[in-house]
Amino acid sequence: MPAPRLSSDLVGRRAGPLEHLVDARWVMAYNAGLGERSDEVHPLFPVCYEWPVSDAIRALPALEPIAGLLVHAQHDLVIHRPLKPGERVRCSARIVAAEPRSPGAFLVYRFETCDSSSAPITTTDFGALYRGVQLDRAAGEPVKDPQPLDAKLERAADIAIAATAAHVYTECARVWNPIHTDVAYARAAGLPDIILHGTATLAYSISALLRTFKVEAGAVRRAACRFAGMVVMPSTLTVHAARAGGAIQFETRNDGNQPVISRGRLLLE
Repeated sequence: MPAPRLSSDLVGRRAGPLEHLVDARWVMAYNAGLGERSDEVHPLFPVCYEWPVSDAIRALPALEPIAGLLVHAQHDLVIHRPLKPGERVRCSARIVAAEPRSPGAFLVYRFETCDSSSAPITTTDFGALYRGVQLDRAAGEPVKDPQPLDAKLERAADIAIAATAAHVYTECARVWNPIHTDVAYARAAGLPDIILHGTATLAYSISALLRTFKVEAGAVRRAACRFAGMVVMPSTLTVHAARAGGAIQFETRNDGNQPVISRGRLLLE
C-alpha cells in the first residue's frame, strides 16, 4: 500500500477560538491526575484548554484519516502570565509550519490563548509527526527544534507511573485520545500497547523539578522539550536535571535508562 500523502497547503488552516471557564475544579482535577493535592494552576495545564480546538484541526479532511499515525514529537509552551482559576480564556489554533522528514510529515500546530481583554496568556507550538506520511514540500515558518542541552545533568527525582496513569490523566485533563486508553486502537495504530500521554510525562517531570529545586509553579515562563520515546505502564521514570541561572535543563529516562524526554528546558522568571 502506498504511503499516505499530505499537501503543504494545510499551512495557514485555522480553528477556533473556543472559550473555556478555567474553574477551580478543573485545576484541582488536573493536579490530582498527577497525584498532587493543590489548587495552583500547573504550568502544563494549558494542554487542557488547547485540546478541544486541536480536535478541529486534526479533523480536517486531509488529517482525519491519518489521525492514528500522529505522534506528539515536541512541545514549546510560553506562559505570558500565570493563569488564575475562575478566568475565562479563548483558545485558537493554526498550522504554522510543515516539513518533510525521514520518519514522516512534521506539522506545527500553534495554540494561542488570550483572556477576556484579548491579552495573551499562553502560546504553544505543538510538533506533530505523522509517521510514514509523505509531504510534498516544506512550507510556512522554519521549524524551531529544541536546542541540545549543555549542562551536566544529575539524577534529580524518580517518578512511579501507575498502570492506570493514562486513564486517570485522560479524565482529569479532559484530553481524550484512544491511543492512551484503548488497547485495540493503540495496537491498530502500530503501538505495542496503550502509552502515556507525552504531556502527562512532561507534566510529571515538571512537577518533580519544581519540588526538587523548590520553585513555585507560577514562576515557570516557558517549558520546551522533545519527546524521545514511549512510556508504557506501569513503569518508573527518572528525571536528570541541572539548574543554570534562570533555567532548569532536564532529561527524563525510562527504567532502561533511555530518554523519553530529551532537550528539556524550563525558563523561570
